[in-house]
Amino acid sequence: MGTEAEKTAKLLGGARTYPMRLETRSRTEFKDITGLLEKLILESGVANGTCLVFVPHTTAGILINENDDPNLQIDFDNFLKRLAPRAQDYQHNDGNCDAHLKAAVIGASKTLLIENGRLALGRWQGVFFCEFDGPRRRELRVKVIPD
Repeated sequence: MGTEAEKTAKLLGGARTYPMRLETRSRTEFKDITGLLEKLILESGVANGTCLVFVPHTTAGILINENDDPNLQIDFDNFLKRLAPRAQDYQHNDGNCDAHLKAAVIGASKTLLIENGRLALGRWQGVFFCEFDGPRRRELRVKVIPD
């Protein structure tokens, strides 16, 4: 059957897109957006479905990983710095090629399942907006689709 919000969403084509703005405060930042996504899902009224998260930027990404220990974010940053150092002789030499490469490794989108009105994440998992060329004002697009 579904909630009233789900029934309305299905009548309106089934999906709803939430354009959002984020501000980052440093060049590299792993911003936990799990609570923000959970709030949107709650507001949508969707009990079961899919949540698509997309970053329309070439120097930012979306990551799903542990959100319990903030030291893991430091480890990710250090790993990506070794993989794509900032001070490197890149062909794309506008000063942020490393940010493009890091974003390409992480990816610009994720697809998440919604079950019983919540993200179907593992116990320790969270969703992170990854900034690699900040600080900046960024866009985030979230689409909630009922089953």
